[in-house]
Amino acid sequence: MMFIHTSDWHLGRQFHNVSLLADQAAVLAQLVDFVRQNPVDAVIVAGDVYDRSVPPTAAIDLLNRVVTQICEELHTPMIFISGNHDGAQRLGFGAAQMKNAGLHIISNYTDMLKPVIIESQTAGPVAFYGMPYSDPEQVRYHFETTVDDFDQAHQVLVQKIDEIKDPCTRRVLISHCFVDGAMESDSERPLSIGGSDRVSHAHFTHFDYVALGHLHQPQKKGEEFIRYSGSLMKYSFSEQHQKKGFTVVTLDDTGFVSATHEPLNAPHDLRIIEGELEAIVEQGRTDPHHQDYLLIRLTDTHAILNPMEKLREVYPNVLHLEKPGMLVGVEQDMAKARLARGEHDMFCDFYREVQGSALTDAQGDAIKQIIRQLNASHSEQ
Repeated sequence: MMFIHTSDWHLGRQFHNVSLLADQAAVLAQLVDFVRQNPVDAVIVAGDVYDRSVPPTAAIDLLNRVVTQICEELHTPMIFISGNHDGAQRLGFGAAQMKNAGLHIISNYTDMLKPVIIESQTAGPVAFYGMPYSDPEQVRYHFETTVDDFDQAHQVLVQKIDEIKDPCTRRVLISHCFVDGAMESDSERPLSIGGSDRVSHAHFTHFDYVALGHLHQPQKKGEEFIRYSGSLMKYSFSEQHQKKGFTVVTLDDTGFVSATHEPLNAPHDLRIIEGELEAIVEQGRTDPHHQDYLLIRLTDTHAILNPMEKLREVYPNVLHLEKPGMLVGVEQDMAKARLARGEHDMFCDFYREVQGSALTDAQGDAIKQIIRQLNASHSEQ
């Protein structure tokens, strides 16, 4: 059996007030093309299908197109679980009717205990158990049990699944949680405060494969078969070096065989560029990827007039600008700390930016005299 494990699509997400929907559509088209060229037995989405519980209409339309292509046109079943960004009830609307079309949405505990069985020539019947995002309060209320944290909650959920297992069937668990010790990114919404959201991987070791969602970096934890596929795209600048994609999983009649990462490339990459303004602008004139979404970190120590305007002449998608070494536009507390340079030096920087040349000695003396007069006038008030 071969299936695709993906997660954290976050359809409808905005990044620094820029919609990523067109990029998400382009990346999902690559996923659909892979399925078209490499038939698989199923496509798994391990939660956070949408970026928020009430998604925009355009995001729903995109998901509808993708599901139609994979389930209807390519006759490949899909299995979704709800994540912490999804509205579980909204995502699960009509789930019972959609099963006949090959779309399985698991967003509640009743469906969690009804595995999706997919037949395979090499692995026999494989049972896919979807464990929707769960916090301790939900588990405590539904199963009328005592749990204090996420780890205990997931231990209870795994025990409930184990009670109905068929020992002759391969088993895949789909879960949206934070496995203890795994690496997180800036774009993930915290599940709790103080580390109580961590879940031990030890609860999952008796499954043949564990398809995890929530953390955006592709990684394994504890065992080769306990994996995060990572998010569909980069959703924070902290992820600039991460290789986004999906995981192709192979099982046989003995269990886990392999997991292979397949890359997905968004039309706009996320990058951080650091350096002096002139050097960055010169680089941008010939940069083949000048349309990327950028965080620019300027290292200039003198004041610069309208740096964002100058940068966007060559890099139109600069989304964030950091200027730790400059006085113009920095935060107030930082500016105060750097005022020791003096008003005269600040004016010299400003004049150089506007006129393209330095003050003459006579002009410099005149400015110093004006500054002294202004300071004296301010002291008398």
